[in-house]
Amino acid sequence: MKTIIVGGVAGGASAAARLRRLDEHAEITIYERSGYISYANCGLPYYIGGVIADKEDLTLQTPESFYKRFGIVAKVRHEVIDINLTEKTVTVRNLETDEVFEDSYDKLVLAPGAKAVKPNIPGIDSEKIYTLRTVEDTFKIYDHLRDTGAQSAVVVGGGFVGLEMAENLVRMGLDVTLAEAAPQVLSILDGDMVAQIHALLRKNGIKLLLGSGITSFEKADGKIASVFGNGEKLASDLVLLAIGVAPDTALAAKAGLKTGLKGSIVVNDKMETSVPDIYAVGDAVEITHFITGEKALVSLAGPANKQGRIVADNIVGGDSRYKGSQGSSVIKLFDMTAAATGINERQAKSIGLDYEKVILSPASHASYYPGGNVMTIKVLFERQNERILGAQIVGVDGVDKRIDVIATAIRAGMKATELAELELAYAPPYSSAKDPVNMAGFIIENLATGKVRQFYYEDVAGLPRDGSVFLLDTRTPAEYMRGHAEGFANIPVDDLRQRISEIPEGKPVYVMCQSGVRSYIACRILSGMGYECFNFAGGYRFYSLVENEELVHKSSYDCGMNK
Repeated sequence: MKTIIVGGVAGGASAAARLRRLDEHAEITIYERSGYISYANCGLPYYIGGVIADKEDLTLQTPESFYKRFGIVAKVRHEVIDINLTEKTVTVRNLETDEVFEDSYDKLVLAPGAKAVKPNIPGIDSEKIYTLRTVEDTFKIYDHLRDTGAQSAVVVGGGFVGLEMAENLVRMGLDVTLAEAAPQVLSILDGDMVAQIHALLRKNGIKLLLGSGITSFEKADGKIASVFGNGEKLASDLVLLAIGVAPDTALAAKAGLKTGLKGSIVVNDKMETSVPDIYAVGDAVEITHFITGEKALVSLAGPANKQGRIVADNIVGGDSRYKGSQGSSVIKLFDMTAAATGINERQAKSIGLDYEKVILSPASHASYYPGGNVMTIKVLFERQNERILGAQIVGVDGVDKRIDVIATAIRAGMKATELAELELAYAPPYSSAKDPVNMAGFIIENLATGKVRQFYYEDVAGLPRDGSVFLLDTRTPAEYMRGHAEGFANIPVDDLRQRISEIPEGKPVYVMCQSGVRSYIACRILSGMGYECFNFAGGYRFYSLVENEELVHKSSYDCGMNK
């Protein structure tokens, strides 16, 4: 049986290697239009920034190594330009010689990936505007920086590629401005969770222009000027365009395959297209979102690799199925990490889910062991059935392992309250006896059983200051003096029982502390005395970092969480 695979990198190369492991006698050919069959796509910005020093490290496999190990013929700089469904052939152009030829297949796998979006605006074809999608793109940008001595750059787009490129350009000494049409960068996070990322970028010298759409580009005395919707112009030595990707499906559409969201290739859970014996994988396909059940596009290497494996299984007669993606992702930015899995609050609202959320600020490891940092965790779950909808975490260390635990819990169908029951590895340098994931579960359990009621950052400004409610800050006087929310009176939690007469009876009490621990204790005291009490989710640390877009890693963290 002969299988032709169109495209390498994650999905195509994985399908080819898996197919060989399953069938030693299969005839397998890969056609890849770029010069590289399998490369570290996610590592490209770090080569430009010098973190990855040797360009050879970007190449995971070459056609020669692929053939030597797997007996797979991989032809780079070869583009498949047509598919004949009746004859089961593909038309291929050799991009080096311009030769055109046909090749036949029994099974065809499409892994064309996605292409960088370039809006049709004046000046978009300037030689000073770059996109980053392939190894060739990387070398072009690297050579430009080396040969021209560029001193400034405008990065357009605040997604993964835009942020990673902004960081690496700063590392190279460039003056960097990041322009994002949305009011925030990193759309995987909610606005409250992204505040400290904004602060981090500014701290490291990146100028942020949020809510700023670019309408055109112009020449400007040897530079390129980005022209914004308000008429402002910003000149720089180069522009890195990173406003997203679109499925590269012209070949599939031309052949008559069914397409869906944004022109993506429609597949079933076996990764079969609308045409028999043709499969598709990776950034070009429409998948089902694991949380929402809706159709979605997920441009991540992990799902593409899994889909390639599934295709190979099915080609040899197996019955492997893709159960959808929850979009688990992580990004390192300077000394911080941001990660997410599932859906965020914006998405939950948009599809009308009845959800609840918890926000906490635990330490990355035991507070008495040196070097710990505070992270911010936000977990969403459905009220009715406690299904975990998603999580977001921002911090310095320990972020990746906590997001992976929650991602696993989502995939396993665990209830949000069951996070409290997980037995996770503990030693002081790595965690606390009550891991941050456990702590999220404890808070959710308290909500589910009615032991605590919450209010949130977005509620604070609207709380009445007319005496109809009592606003209480239970931190120490020194903490309170360093900053507090308007209208909150200070009674330290350890003095609360002795000063209970200062809290008027019959009025709801809204309580805040540094991390949410002392305010929870205060609410338990007040509830026991007959008061209606609401605990602030995330604590004053969270309130302050959202309100002021500041970084708070090592502030007066309340160690009471570990007691």
